Amino acid sequence: MDKVAVVIPNYNGYRYLETCFAALAKQTFTEFTTYFVDNGSQDESCAFLREHYPETKIIQLDDNYGFSRAVNEGIRQSKEPYVILLNNDTEVFQDFVERLYEGICKRKNAFACSAKLISYQERDKIDDAGNYYNMLGWAFARGKGKPVSEFETSDRIFAACAGAAIYRREFLEKTGLFDEEHFAYLEDTDIGYRARLLGYENWYEPSAKVYHVGSGTSGSRYNLFKIRYSSRNNIYLIYKNMPVLQILLNLPAFILGFSAKLVFFASKGYGKEYLAGIKNGFFICRKPENRAKKIRFEWKRLGTYFVIEWELFYQCVPEISGEGIRILSKDYEKVKKFTEIRRMLEKYDCSFFGTYCIVRGREFLNPEKNR
Repeated sequence: MDKVAVVIPNYNGYRYLETCFAALAKQTFTEFTTYFVDNGSQDESCAFLREHYPETKIIQLDDNYGFSRAVNEGIRQSKEPYVILLNNDTEVFQDFVERLYEGICKRKNAFACSAKLISYQERDKIDDAGNYYNMLGWAFARGKGKPVSEFETSDRIFAACAGAAIYRREFLEKTGLFDEEHFAYLEDTDIGYRARLLGYENWYEPSAKVYHVGSGTSGSRYNLFKIRYSSRNNIYLIYKNMPVLQILLNLPAFILGFSAKLVFFASKGYGKEYLAGIKNGFFICRKPENRAKKIRFEWKRLGTYFVIEWELFYQCVPEISGEGIRILSKDYEKVKKFTEIRRMLEKYDCSFFGTYCIVRGREFLNPEKNR
């Protein structure tokens, strides 16, 4: 049996497959099996693989069940002790599998190791160097849009980006697989959060590099599907993973964070979709099967809760380098105009916010005065 399973979910991604599979065929590490999980595509994806890469194990689903269901099917049907999840709109470096495998093997408590995702269009810029989450309720891709050279060091992260990451099967059996209620978006942050609560670690491995197109399935940076599911899943993620006391503690910050996103998406014409997603998030939290998934508070995890809460707070006050702006918690007066905030937020993917703004309410909520 091989050491690694590479699971690639797909939905009408035929145009990406030649690049993706040609790169996998050149790997320095060969002890892996590729599992291609097709979500009911109507294009020539499966036919292409049968003709050009017949060694690939193809799992065909009869409909589009989303990212979580697809990767879960691949994980269940594979047996290898390590599982790499890889988006179809990627081009991996020759030692990609080898570096991820070595990265997780040398860290005995690692649940997952995330690769260095580099923008396919701007190859000197980071697309994702690990996922983070904060007390404003914002999930974001670390380093997005920043120079690749700034992310050369391995580091612990909040969660791995499932677009290019390796997972330890032994620990997946403890955390459970990806929550299929998510369908798409934030499922990797959710499972990474669960792993953290159980005492496991998530790491960023910069030597494992991959070019990533981004939005290969959903189609664009801002769209109704992405905005609705991101806001919906964010509510669900908070409900599932945080004890009630922690939710209450962070409630003022959540209100600020969700309000900021609402203002931004309303300015883009997507305000109703964002609110609809939030409403749907509260609805799915009430479903009996999802209430059963809520992580119950345990006193033995108290130290872990404190560590995570500190991280959620700490990620609200990072150094920011967008549009030449540097914002710290103690010098928020530098941000004077709503339009500056809007331009900065627009630069980053709002489903994975790469920036945090701590501003006085009167300065933030009065855009007309500050135009």
